[in-house]
Amino acid sequence: MEIKNVAVIGAGTMGNGIAHVFAQSGFNVKLVDVNAAQLERALQTITKNLDRQLAKQTITEEKKNTTLALIEPISDIATGVSACELVVEAATENVQLKLDIFRKLDEFAAPDAILATNTSSISITKIAAVTKRPSQVIGMHFMNPVPVMKLVEIINGYATSKNVSDLVAALSVKLGKIPCIVNDYPGFIANRILMPMINEAIYTLYEGVADVNAIDTVMKLGMAHPMGPLQLADFIGLDVCYSILNVLHDGFGNPKYAPCPLLTNMVTAGYLGVKSGEGFYKYTAGSKDLTVSSRFQ
Repeated sequence: MEIKNVAVIGAGTMGNGIAHVFAQSGFNVKLVDVNAAQLERALQTITKNLDRQLAKQTITEEKKNTTLALIEPISDIATGVSACELVVEAATENVQLKLDIFRKLDEFAAPDAILATNTSSISITKIAAVTKRPSQVIGMHFMNPVPVMKLVEIINGYATSKNVSDLVAALSVKLGKIPCIVNDYPGFIANRILMPMINEAIYTLYEGVADVNAIDTVMKLGMAHPMGPLQLADFIGLDVCYSILNVLHDGFGNPKYAPCPLLTNMVTAGYLGVKSGEGFYKYTAGSKDLTVSSRFQ
């Protein structure tokens, strides 16, 4: 099976990044979102990121223009997926939303099309079970920011065929990515290891062991992490961290995965990190300086 036409469902941060890398690699991309304003923002973001690559001389003006020409924004899911060999869902990390989307994808996509999800923690097997093609459903977990990060976590559901897994892994290489194939258990690899670390960092703050700067500095300078766990949590989105920890907690039934009460309170109060302007740090548009939230000073 040759893949030339790809649909990306969801034009948010991950969706526009996924559309960007597929188009830059020469694929025809249908970027699907019911929100017209979101589609416009996505195209603006892709253009800005291509301009950044152009300024660094990693692409040419011709490549930028070709990439943009290969992306078609569409607001109707049926129209968007009908002629594609691969569909990559990149909607919000919400179980019911993803299940509803996959029911529609199963209805409207070609019978031999592969249906992939960019989920960072939700069971591929559970998602596949709402379709009539579970052997053609797979996880394709890109890292943020997609045009920069090399890893793609390829997650096989219980029924995913080896042919589909091999094809998607080979496709990832064509995108300039490095695929890692894993099996379908809560959190897969990336978040099963990362989220407990972030949660423990939040507990360290919650219990008064150290302040925000100390926790992040220890991990950056002592463990060679490019970003401290609290800053990383802000970057990911505290609501997303909270959701993934709950998936781990529900999936394994182990209390070690339960979200820290401080994280629960912050999410409930709407302090979600970069996306809301404040989490463990405060974020000001256009500023690169990090200021610790006054709540932790």
